[in-house]
Amino acid sequence: MKIGISSTGKDLTATVDQRFGRCPYFLMVDTDTMHTTAVANRQAQAGGGAGIQAAQELANAGVHAVISGNVGPNAFRTLQAAGIEIITGVSGTAAEAVEQYQKGRLSSSQKPSVDSHHGARTEER
Repeated sequence: MKIGISSTGKDLTATVDQRFGRCPYFLMVDTDTMHTTAVANRQAQAGGGAGIQAAQELANAGVHAVISGNVGPNAFRTLQAAGIEIITGVSGTAAEAVEQYQKGRLSSSQKPSVDSHHGARTEER
C-alpha cells in the first residue's frame, strides 16, 4: 500500500511536518517494500489553494492514506472525496509514523484538525 507523509525532509529520518498543504516534501512510502520517494511539494509557496492542490497531487500519485500533523478543511474534503484515509495528530520521524501505521496504532481522522489557512505564510494572513 502507498501512503503519503507530510515531511520536513527527503527521507524517513525527517520529521512529520505539522502542515499538510505547505510542507516542504511528501514522502511516498510503499508499506510492503518500504521503498520511499521524496516529492517536493510544489504547492508550499502557492498564493492560495495549497492544501487542495497538494491533496489532488497525492490522489493522482495513488496514495491510499495520508499522514500529517494537521490537515485543513479544504484539503480534508479533497482527500476524503478521493477515498484517501486521513491521519492527523502525528509527530516524530516519518519512519516512526510508518511503523505506527503498520502496527495499526494510528486512527483515521473524522474531521479537519485545523481551520482554513492555518499553515499559510505570515504575509498572507
